[in-house]
Amino acid sequence: MAARANVLERPASKPAMYLRDHRLRISAWIGGGEGLITLLFGTVAHVAVYILAVVAIGFYVATGRNYTSPTARQLTWIFAASQAVAVLVPVVYHFVKFTVELAVVIVAIVGLGFLFWEHRRN
Repeated sequence: MAARANVLERPASKPAMYLRDHRLRISAWIGGGEGLITLLFGTVAHVAVYILAVVAIGFYVATGRNYTSPTARQLTWIFAASQAVAVLVPVVYHFVKFTVELAVVIVAIVGLGFLFWEHRRN
């Protein structure tokens, strides 16, 4: 039988509870908006977002998750998660764009093959 320690967490404040309950939604909106803005401003913005994501995730891993304040822990988690989403938006956009372009090229090649095949039959 494993021994269990009774860990009592102190009650979180209302802002901390709100942030904990809504942190996925908040980070998705912030990261999505920042990712879309990054797409509009080009390569320099991409590099800035990548650097900020590394700093944010590193900060959360190094110190943010060890804060005694529940509000501070939630804020650092939201900051790190939103930056990770902001990095994913341009990456997913470019992947989908490449996939669509590849599909168009394949359809064009198949269409040309069909047209030349029909031309030889006549």
